[in-house]
Amino acid sequence: MEGTQRLSHTYLLQLKRWNTPTIYNGWEQITKHDAAADCFNLEETRDFMPQMGPMVGYAVTVVVEPSTKAHKISKPTALSDYRRYLASVPGPKIVVVQDLDKPRVMGSYWGEVNANIHRALGCVGTITDGSIRDLDEMTNAGFKAIARRLSVGHAHTYPVEWGVEVEVFGRKVKPGQLIHADKHGFLVIPEEDEKQLLEASIFMDQNECNTVISAARAPASSYEEMVKRLDQAGEKFKKAADDKFSQV
Repeated sequence: MEGTQRLSHTYLLQLKRWNTPTIYNGWEQITKHDAAADCFNLEETRDFMPQMGPMVGYAVTVVVEPSTKAHKISKPTALSDYRRYLASVPGPKIVVVQDLDKPRVMGSYWGEVNANIHRALGCVGTITDGSIRDLDEMTNAGFKAIARRLSVGHAHTYPVEWGVEVEVFGRKVKPGQLIHADKHGFLVIPEEDEKQLLEASIFMDQNECNTVISAARAPASSYEEMVKRLDQAGEKFKKAADDKFSQV
């Protein structure tokens, strides 16, 4: 998957218009995976730039260990080699960072400088199970961050490995996988589900509005009438989804 952009820029922009729960609602209708266990973060995340909305991109991965100075000595060309890796992958890219110091937080891989460097190399944001700093400056760079917490310093942060499978927030991520992420968490989308995802998500959003939500917001003369109406709307919602996705 790495190095190959499978979806058009227009398609990705349309995915970005919807929040991640809406994308999940479409995904669960088309996937063969377990929608109760697979592909989403299992641990709590924190979106430090919720005002930027969702981010969508292909995963590029890196492992860091800010507590350990020896990496800079043993791998003197790692920084340049890592940047060349980033540059070789088509965007948009989301940098998924596994921090080996977890659950401790010794220093941040992310700050104003690194955000601007990665933005210049086609990255739109990061998901890290470590920390970030320079929050306002990263926001100004247009670089979205989902992380565990904030930090004051960077310690000895340095690329240890890159272009490898990583695990963040309880979810394994491979380079090249499509990710949709926002303040609710993130969804790592299987390649076989990508092309149907947008249509399914839009359909399920409209299905909610046409049935259950419209029934709930319309006035009723009594709670008994409302319960009956909601039951009927729920049946219509299920039938519409079954009719649409029964062949998937």
